[in-house]
Amino acid sequence: MTTPAPTSFDVVGIGNPLLDIVIQVPDDFLDQNGIVKGSSSLADSDRINQIYDLSGPGVEMSGGSVANSIAALAALGQQTALTGKIGSDAWGDILRHDLRAQGVKFETMSHPEMPTGCCLCLVSRDGDRTLITHLGACMALGAEDLDPDTIRNSKYLLLEGYLFDQPAAKAAFLRAADIAHSAGSKVALSLSAEWCVQNHRNDFLALVRGHVDVVLGNETEICALYETEDFEQAIRQVQEHCDIAALTRAEKGCVIVSHGKRHVVPAATINPVVDTTGAGDLFAAGFLSGLVRGIELADCGRLGSLCAAEIIGHPGARPLTPLREWVAEHGGKALLG
Repeated sequence: MTTPAPTSFDVVGIGNPLLDIVIQVPDDFLDQNGIVKGSSSLADSDRINQIYDLSGPGVEMSGGSVANSIAALAALGQQTALTGKIGSDAWGDILRHDLRAQGVKFETMSHPEMPTGCCLCLVSRDGDRTLITHLGACMALGAEDLDPDTIRNSKYLLLEGYLFDQPAAKAAFLRAADIAHSAGSKVALSLSAEWCVQNHRNDFLALVRGHVDVVLGNETEICALYETEDFEQAIRQVQEHCDIAALTRAEKGCVIVSHGKRHVVPAATINPVVDTTGAGDLFAAGFLSGLVRGIELADCGRLGSLCAAEIIGHPGARPLTPLREWVAEHGGKALLG
């Protein structure tokens, strides 16, 4: 009997699948509860429950940084897979169903005891978002959860910086990057958050210097990585360590650098800002979608900006309209191939 050939993937992600709970809050709610506006932090289940009980009604939806990117890539027509740990509970069932329903291969075994992780996304009236996350079962991800054949048969491996809080996940990252490179695949890293970079700066630098081809992040994250307040200095350093860096600057758009060349792409100003949750994740999805199809780097940035423009126009980190249709209707049809 002939063994069937492995499925070919465009992007395979390793990240934290989370249930997002999106809640609109006034700034004084954050002040009264000792929460820094715009911050991103980890918390235990008691702290999550405390904030949740004090807040108003919320909307529950599938989330997680790289999970958002992988789902958006699938919506753009790419073949995708995700490795990430969930619990054997109702929230985990929701996440698994949502990912598979969007065409994402998601086969990671559930943890029998730890709960599915969740993230409180507290959205201020100006659209800024404050994230408080309990990782739950995500903390149990290790190298044994990797599917080497899936990684080998992908064009890009996308790693989530948030996972660097766990030693077992760090080992999984390095193992996955080695598998990818040995098969000729490229490795992309999402820096995830400024605090994450600050907490693991040396490990991040070692990863970027020795194992990463594409760095995805924003201005504050890349400056934190190189311990500078000068964005230009950070750009000069990162392009010495990787092939491509795609760096977002909110309303200023994005800067893409590769082998000494720079592309500055304006932000796609389509929707008023309602909620910035997931904007970086959707930018990463659009950018990687362009890379796997071989379009020009500036056009990859434009596609990423269009995807981010959809997500900031409503609460939550998953598109409300079919993403390919959205991009085509807002001037990006030629970018979709």
